[in-house]
Amino acid sequence: MIAALLLALLAAGCTGGGGAEPESESSSPSGTGAGAKVLAVKIDNVGPARPQTGLDRADVVYVEQVEAGLSRLLAVYSSEVPPVIGPVRSARETDLELLRQFDRPVLAFSGAQSRLLPAIEQAPLDAVPPSVAPRAYFRGPERPAPHNLYLRAERIPYVAPGSQAVEALGLRFGPAPSGGSAEESRTVRFPSARTTFTWSAERERWLISMDGSPARTSEGERLGAATVIVQEVTVRPSSFGDRSGNNTPFTETVGSGTAQVLRDGRTYEARWSRPAADADTRFTTPDGQRIDLAEGPLWIVYEAR
Repeated sequence: MIAALLLALLAAGCTGGGGAEPESESSSPSGTGAGAKVLAVKIDNVGPARPQTGLDRADVVYVEQVEAGLSRLLAVYSSEVPPVIGPVRSARETDLELLRQFDRPVLAFSGAQSRLLPAIEQAPLDAVPPSVAPRAYFRGPERPAPHNLYLRAERIPYVAPGSQAVEALGLRFGPAPSGGSAEESRTVRFPSARTTFTWSAERERWLISMDGSPARTSEGERLGAATVIVQEVTVRPSSFGDRSGNNTPFTETVGSGTAQVLRDGRTYEARWSRPAADADTRFTTPDGQRIDLAEGPLWIVYEAR
């Protein structure tokens, strides 16, 4: 079934088609995107959207809280870009501040609220929704809308530089710090969603589960992260909401606070600091030493404090 879905997705992608979600409006790109260091894609993360496609190839994955306490993902690509990514969903105000850490990224998303579009147009990024690149998106036949919109990245103005996106964040791979404590599993809970990371010594990865079920790729393989950062942040109401009357939460990623860094089967207490929107986020031990990452995918989960 999964293999058939992949073939259907690729076939659908070759014929183009599809479009934005009903909530979306036109958003003009602010540049060509050809020199961008990273491609960020907003990805659906409710049950009907799983398993996602291309998520396992992301260098960095952010887990954010959205309306009704659900979670949504922002996947960042730089070292390589898979042929198909999705399901793609709409952008949020949180994404604009988060992405200021990167040098003019390309942002692929299905659309946004009309009141948010001016902020997207003014943000230092290249916005590429379906209204701008209609041939880059298609609707998969196996799922109902809005959980079936996929991106073919080769059809947008982005060329992967081959470098790791973590480098664009000012982070680096390296040995683990001293200390820490053994950790078998860590769960982060949102009001209506939860993400669990369970250490596998055999795979040297934190295997990921979503809402109690193993998270898998389109091919059926388990999703895993080499490093997981649980970043404690302020999550507050914004001035936006959805059609059902739910407020859109805004995650504050500028500031400072505590975090836990999970790598190599251990957890390390940490501090995070980002003094301005255009600054990198630094993760340090309590005594101020920079914490390096285990080589491989990085997942950052924003936990409300």
